[in-house]
Amino acid sequence: MKRLRAACLAPCLASALAGLLATPAVAAPPLDPAAAIAKSTQAVGRTVGGHALTDSQGVPLRLTDFRDKPLIISLVYSSCSSVCPPTTQHTIDAVTEAGRVFGLDRFAVLTVGFDARNDTVPRMAQFASQQGIKLPNWRVASGDAASIEALLGDLGFSYRAVAGGFDHPTQTTILDRDGRIYRHVYGEAFPLRMFMEPMKDVVYGTSTPFSFTGIVDRIKFICTAYDPGAGRYRIDYGLVFGSTLAAISLLLFGGLLLREWLRAGARTRQRLADGN
Repeated sequence: MKRLRAACLAPCLASALAGLLATPAVAAPPLDPAAAIAKSTQAVGRTVGGHALTDSQGVPLRLTDFRDKPLIISLVYSSCSSVCPPTTQHTIDAVTEAGRVFGLDRFAVLTVGFDARNDTVPRMAQFASQQGIKLPNWRVASGDAASIEALLGDLGFSYRAVAGGFDHPTQTTILDRDGRIYRHVYGEAFPLRMFMEPMKDVVYGTSTPFSFTGIVDRIKFICTAYDPGAGRYRIDYGLVFGSTLAAISLLLFGGLLLREWLRAGARTRQRLADGN
């Protein structure tokens, strides 16, 4: 009888175990867009660490290699067929316009594959080739899981694995010349002005040193304006002329004040000498 019960119990246990194994896994919660944007916004002003990556040519690099120049970071995954390719194409157009206005040598661009398991060096090289990334100031890179997670944490970037890929915000990040996050730009077809205005700030804007080059950059910062008719940025020479006249007027006025101050000092010294 005991043998019979045991013989009957074994199939029941096996059937119950099979049922448990067949129970579908609980799906990961969907990505909350508002929470993702809030997380990335909180990262603005943060200095990005010198994380070690490898570019699509197999050359090691660190984020600190880009110091002293503004850096644009674009996050993609190489197997993406829906959002990442058009976002990259739009970024190419925006970077090309920035290069025309500022000069490609004034900033750098880095596309990083955030799917550390699959975004290998060959796959990122293939992604770069398929998207036509050829600008001399633009590198495409991947990294190990620890480095990628640390970088994404610094950038405040969120993603969730879903069937066939990842759910993530289309986030393009602009770092200043000291490696601090200056601005995030969102969307696969972001407006050009949302990209170019912070680029003006970090290339030759608010932190320009006092020098001849710095003065020229300040003039460019003030006088470079968006032309909605052409859909491009250009130097407004009317503003340049006005700014030049204003600068000359200030210099002349300052010269007159200095001359009168020197004359007053000379008269005071003369009176003192006559009194003696």
